Amino acid sequence: MRKSIFLAIAIAVVAAGWVLSGEFGDKVGLANGKAAQGPAPSVAERNEARGEAALTAVRTKISIAKQHWRAVTARGHTEAKRKVMIKSEIKGRIIKVSVQKGQKVRRGDELVRIDVADRDAHMAEAKALVRQREVEFQAANKLRKKGYRAETQHSAAAARLDAAHAMVKQMEVALGRTVIRAPFDAIVDSREVELGAYVKDGSGIALLVDEDPYLVVAQVSENDVGRLRRNGKGRAVLVTGQTVEGRINYIAATAEEATRTYRVELLVDNPDGKLRHGTTAELNFPTEQILAHFITPAVLTLNDSGTVGVRCVEAAGKVAFYPVNIIDSGVNGVWVEGLPEQTELIVVGQEFVRQGDRVRVAGGAKKMPAKTAEITRAPAS
Repeated sequence: MRKSIFLAIAIAVVAAGWVLSGEFGDKVGLANGKAAQGPAPSVAERNEARGEAALTAVRTKISIAKQHWRAVTARGHTEAKRKVMIKSEIKGRIIKVSVQKGQKVRRGDELVRIDVADRDAHMAEAKALVRQREVEFQAANKLRKKGYRAETQHSAAAARLDAAHAMVKQMEVALGRTVIRAPFDAIVDSREVELGAYVKDGSGIALLVDEDPYLVVAQVSENDVGRLRRNGKGRAVLVTGQTVEGRINYIAATAEEATRTYRVELLVDNPDGKLRHGTTAELNFPTEQILAHFITPAVLTLNDSGTVGVRCVEAAGKVAFYPVNIIDSGVNGVWVEGLPEQTELIVVGQEFVRQGDRVRVAGGAKKMPAKTAEITRAPAS
């Protein structure tokens, strides 16, 4: 019984001592904490204080600037250079249709023929009148020479003869208009009449589309249109994958009211007729050559201000941040400006370093292969 009591007392004493030791320890820690208030040192600062090398590693690559064409890009579409609705100039009934939709025609080919109706009779009447007026004029001319006819009467006979000739000419034009022909080489995009249809003056006959050359049209912003010049080179990539090249045929002098953009036309050859009106395209107009670097987008990063750029390793083993402008894009990367002609890019680990960090490079950088470098963080600038 006494042993149990002594054992219980011993356990109680040990527990009380353990509790009291924790309370005093907390008070001592709080007192020490008040004396050491302030920002905790960074990992790099603690490593530097201990004299230890940083463990963070980055990979770098030497990048050399190259000549690259700076260009204006825009979205657009293909458009026929000439698209004309051929219309009738006289009234009458269609007695012959010579073309079908989708058919190619040459300049001067017959499209449709209109019934001449009574125009032949009017032509015969006009020619008969000409013969009569010629006889009258010859007689008036002989009498004038003999002095039996006044000069005014002779002039009146000459005028009537000229009017008769003019009437014949009018009938020739009217008869010529009964056959409607293609004014240029084209494709018949639509035909508006059928055999037996009656047309009036101004009635549509067929829509002709000139296939060669063709236009690729885009709306260029007011910030970029000033960099373009008439007859400047251009290229268009169609949504079908087809690529065409040509020269700038037209730059609008006034902007579209709604979009504040300017119409630009790229004139391209289309000898095989593969281009179609309205196909979506992306246009590229090279404007000037500049020095630029071709980099992978993965290298791009942001600084503390949110500016897009890249981090590089410079002299004295320090990290520098360069803001860049993306001027063009390719399949495997982007072209940027704003970097020195030759620089050592950080391609892996750029997110873990800041401008002014001291870098210890483990070996010289090569032009193409990446390398490993150990960095020690310095205070941010």
